[in-house]
Amino acid sequence: MQQGYAAVLCVLAVLGLEAAAPGECELTRLLQDKLQYEMRLQYMKHYFPIDYTVQVQYEEVLRPSNITRLRNGTVSEAALRYLWFHVSSQAVLRIREVLPEKHPSWKYTQELCQLFDALGEEYSKYRQTDVETVVADVVKLIHSAGAESRSKAVRPKALLDNCLKVMRMLYGVPC
Repeated sequence: MQQGYAAVLCVLAVLGLEAAAPGECELTRLLQDKLQYEMRLQYMKHYFPIDYTVQVQYEEVLRPSNITRLRNGTVSEAALRYLWFHVSSQAVLRIREVLPEKHPSWKYTQELCQLFDALGEEYSKYRQTDVETVVADVVKLIHSAGAESRSKAVRPKALLDNCLKVMRMLYGVPC
């Protein structure tokens, strides 16, 4: 079994893809289960007022087209997953900070935060100096205070829709 795993890693290395750690794969499977369409619809649309939006930084909206553009700019898969983690976890925190504790979506967002915290443990070995400058700059911008001048209004469900789409792009092959 270990020889087969090593062979897969060698093939991925030859193809230029960086394999995700087994812990990452398991956590992203759990996230995918939590981000099922019905749950996103119920917790992020039905439980919010009509046309409700959350203010997020421009960089906190990560779409599949952004990933494609970065891939074409030869950003590594590991760096893209690192970026996805920071953008998505920040988006969930933005949604959560507008919810009172008694809100029906509070527990759902808390569970998402816990999964992202566990995924953060997987990414704790990365340092911003280890990833491409483009990704490190975006991550710094996301976590910098006072960057609200470049904000935009986004629906909570749209944030999680993008989170899931990009996660499938980045983890579909290695997991």
